[in-house]
Amino acid sequence: MTEIRITLGGLAAAALLTLAPLSAQAREIIVHMKNQGAEGAMVFEPSFVKAAVGDTIRFQPTHPSHNAETMATMLPAGATPMKGAMNKEAVLTVTKPGLYGIKCMPHYSMGMVALVQVGKVAPADLAAARAVKLPPFAAKRMTAALAKVK
Repeated sequence: MTEIRITLGGLAAAALLTLAPLSAQAREIIVHMKNQGAEGAMVFEPSFVKAAVGDTIRFQPTHPSHNAETMATMLPAGATPMKGAMNKEAVLTVTKPGLYGIKCMPHYSMGMVALVQVGKVAPADLAAARAVKLPPFAAKRMTAALAKVK
């Protein structure tokens, strides 16, 4: 009888562990830096990413002469800036909710920008991002990315 109780107790404990909510795991998201993509020349693909706090975004050069770096004017308060080296993977682990503007410095004036949305964005933060002054082609692409924020 004692053995059956231990076995049943063990089964009950295993069932409780199975039903317990699992902690969310951070995701890894890949963004390619390209000379040519679906949106034209000099692009990040995807150019808009939704992430959660703790996720890692890897910006991978698929062609030479690219880098990825955060825009100081479009970064959540308290977030750590990121500046990747030319022709090297750049890694951004998002630690704060908000909008992270990303640019390829050599091709910024050609519109090579991306947007990372982390969590829910406050209306004031979205308005501030829309007010950031960017070069014309970058502004056009960033406006399209900001339209996807929800």
